[in-house]
Amino acid sequence: MVVVTGQGKGSATPDDAMSSSDAEDDFQEPATPTATQAGQALPLLPQQFPEVVPLNVGGMFFTTRLSTLRRYEDTMLAAMFSGRHYIPTDAEGRYFIDRDGTYFGDILNFLRSGDLPPRERVRSVYKEAQYYSIGPLLDNLEDIQPLKGEKVRQAFLGLMPYYKDHLERIIEIAKLRAMQRKARFAKLKVCVFKEEMPITPYECPHFNSLRFERSESETKLFEHHCEVDVSFGPWEAVADVYDLLHCIVTDLSARGITVDHQCIGVCDKHLINHYYCKRPIYEFKITWW
Repeated sequence: MVVVTGQGKGSATPDDAMSSSDAEDDFQEPATPTATQAGQALPLLPQQFPEVVPLNVGGMFFTTRLSTLRRYEDTMLAAMFSGRHYIPTDAEGRYFIDRDGTYFGDILNFLRSGDLPPRERVRSVYKEAQYYSIGPLLDNLEDIQPLKGEKVRQAFLGLMPYYKDHLERIIEIAKLRAMQRKARFAKLKVCVFKEEMPITPYECPHFNSLRFERSESETKLFEHHCEVDVSFGPWEAVADVYDLLHCIVTDLSARGITVDHQCIGVCDKHLINHYYCKRPIYEFKITWW
């Protein structure tokens, strides 16, 4: 007689085909969802804003209507306060925008009633309008000074594709020379010329005819580089050498660089026959402190 010894239900081994853990899988309570799972399963509801909105812009406080912030639908402010995005609040419950609030009042004044800032703040407000993507304000600011004049100036500077590179070269050379000499200032020579072909004063009346009659080989005889650190030109526009000098000084000053300049003569290099280079040479003095 064969006796078979079996195990009870309570002593089932993990290797059994149907273990107790397998049998209970369908009856286990769901685990607590993680933050990621909760975010996927339960998206945040649209944020609700009051009709009167308190704001904290970089530590400066403002209060305005919700409709003012939504005045132009294609702006960043309209998108921020559309309810589709979460805006954090400070300890007092003000909606926080992490941006310098110095000119935010000018932004609000335009959204409220179309008011434009005084001239001395136009450039700064323009930058803020760019950040908040307020197209109507940008258009209005571009039509008044000083931005209207700046558009004209940039159109002129667009004739010289290496203008910004030349400015950087002036700064770099002046810095290097001052450091080498352990000096407070540095000087460098800059050539600014409008006409492509150098001429002598006596040839001015015949310049146009002479230029077009020259062959390609003759033209190459007039090609040379003046012995200067940086050279601007030529260009074709009504604006003259003094206009370009004003642009150079203005743009260097805008970067906090103190610059003085004076004409110290002309290149005066002999080219061929009675032709001499008469491009003006200017001495730039860059003071560092």
